Amino acid sequence: MNRKGSEFVQQLVFVGPALVFFTIIMILPFLLGMYYSFTSWNGVSGTVTWVGFANFKTIFANDQDFWRSFWFTTRFTVVGVIVTNLVGFGLAFLLTRPLKLRNALRTIFFMPNVIGGLLLGFIWQFIFVKGFAAVGEVTNWPLFQLPWLGDEATGFWGIIIVFTWQAAGYLMVIYIAALTNVPKELIEAAHIDGASAWTLLRNVIVPLIMPAVTVCLFLAISWSFKMFDLNLSLTKGGPFRSTESLALNIYNEAFQNNRYGLGTAKALLFFLIVAIVTSIQVRVTKSKEVEA
Repeated sequence: MNRKGSEFVQQLVFVGPALVFFTIIMILPFLLGMYYSFTSWNGVSGTVTWVGFANFKTIFANDQDFWRSFWFTTRFTVVGVIVTNLVGFGLAFLLTRPLKLRNALRTIFFMPNVIGGLLLGFIWQFIFVKGFAAVGEVTNWPLFQLPWLGDEATGFWGIIIVFTWQAAGYLMVIYIAALTNVPKELIEAAHIDGASAWTLLRNVIVPLIMPAVTVCLFLAISWSFKMFDLNLSLTKGGPFRSTESLALNIYNEAFQNNRYGLGTAKALLFFLIVAIVTSIQVRVTKSKEVEA
C-alpha cells in the first residue's frame, strides 16, 4: 500500500465512525425534516401527502401565533444576549482581580449551568410562586408581590432572570480565559500614559478580547433563540401564549396539534433565521478583532 492509501485508511479509521454517527444523528434527520416541511402529516399515520409550499403559505398568511412567538423570541434574544454577556463579563472582570475566594466564586457562578434547564426552571418556578410570595408578606416590598409568572411583562423578565442565572456562568469562564491572556505590559503602559479605567477597558481590554466576545455572542444568540426548556417549565408559554418562544410553538404545533408537516416547516424557517442572524453576528464581530 502506498503512502496516500495508508493516509486514507488512517483517516477513514479515525474520522469514519464519527462521520457515520454525525450523518445518522444530524444530517439524515435534517434532510427528513426538510422533506416533511413540504408535506401534510400528523406524525403518526403512514400516509404522507405532498403539499408543496402550502405549509409556508399558511405560516406567512394565517399563523398569528407563530409571529407572536417570533416577536417574543426576538425581544428575548436581544435582551438575553445583552444581559448575559454584561453579567458574564462583569463576573469575569471581578474574578480576575486578586480575591482570596475567586476560585470558589467561579465555581459557584458556574454551577447553575450544570443544572438541566427543566430542573432549573421548576426550581425557579417554586422561588417565584412560593419564595417571593413569602418574602413579600414579610417585607411588603412590591417587587416580591408581583405576579411574576402570571403576567406577560413580568413573565418575560422572569424568564430573562433565570436564563441569565443559567448562562452567565458559562460565558464568565470564556471571558476569564480571554482576560487572563491580555498582555500585562499593555495595561501597565496604559496606566503610565494616564488612561482612566473606562478608557483602558474600552480601548485596550475589549479590543483584545474580541475573539471571546465573538464566541460569547454566538453562544448567547443561539441559546436565546433555541430557548425551550426554561419556557416550558416556567410559564408553558402562558398566560394566553404571550410568553411562548418559537421553539415551544414548533413543539406544540408538531406534537400537541399533531401537525408535523407544519411544525417542520416552522422549524426550517427557524433554522434559516438563526443561521442568518448568527452568520451576520460572527462576520461583524470578527471584523473588529485585533492581534495583541
